[in-house]
Amino acid sequence: MAVVAEAPGYMQVFSDGTVKRFSPPVVVASLEFNKGYKSKDVVVDPLKPITARIFLPNGDCLERLPVVVYFHGGGFCIGSTTWLGYHEFLGNISAKSRCIVVSIDYRLAPENRLPIAYEDCFSSLIWLSQEIQTEEFLKEADLFRVFLSGDSAGGNIAHHVALEVIQKGSTHNLGMSVKGLLLIHPYFGSEKRTENEENNIAGSDMEMSEMFWRLSLPEGSTRDHSACNFETAKLADIRWDQFPAAVVFVAGLDSLKERGIMYAEFLKNKGVDVKLVEAEGESHVYQLFKPESEETHQHILQMTEFIGNCN
Repeated sequence: MAVVAEAPGYMQVFSDGTVKRFSPPVVVASLEFNKGYKSKDVVVDPLKPITARIFLPNGDCLERLPVVVYFHGGGFCIGSTTWLGYHEFLGNISAKSRCIVVSIDYRLAPENRLPIAYEDCFSSLIWLSQEIQTEEFLKEADLFRVFLSGDSAGGNIAHHVALEVIQKGSTHNLGMSVKGLLLIHPYFGSEKRTENEENNIAGSDMEMSEMFWRLSLPEGSTRDHSACNFETAKLADIRWDQFPAAVVFVAGLDSLKERGIMYAEFLKNKGVDVKLVEAEGESHVYQLFKPESEETHQHILQMTEFIGNCN
């Protein structure tokens, strides 16, 4: 069998449609507090399957804690909350921001093309609203202070899940309030390329990005599909005054920087309260590769400030 698509070190797709994934270092969840947090793996839906890792900060809870529902990146094709970079980054967010982090492992493409990831992640909110009474790690959760977050493809997912909450939240009786979105280097695109993308069209970053879109979008779709191009979504029934406040993080050396800026401008033009934050001199999802760096520390402080201001 021939390899028809490859993310070196992460995945190979073969001509018969089978997929082989290679996992980087992973971390096992621990019920013991370490570095200011503890963690637990739970099953959201055993049939699909969808799982999650919950991070709980140490210390006495004088009031209920905000909840950050996090969606990992990886072009919709790779990634897991169990990966070392995610575990340390999300654990640090939980400890330093004093919040409960619920990180979702949704089904991956190309076996499960979009909109499967959106459906899985929206269903995780339904699960969260149902488990609030029985799951020990959620007993201090404040479902009226829920935040959606994610990096790269996870930022894309957070946007689409927020739309689903507006459209379907009352139907499913979610019983929660999504106060804000924290999108980290969000993964969007279109058939028309940005200047950064044009300049890097032969580079590995662009080749990888376009491969992931080919593998994750519905068969026969172009990059102007609404999953990729937020400007083409048919949102006549969306009341943008209901869309949560948002902070969009971009990195100065990231080929997706322009997409993040365009997305923030799009929300601003819709009347959404949006803030754009740039980390100059940093690359795509640097937080996962440098979870203990000063740059990542500043990033978490910025996330903490946004969460606090949305209370």
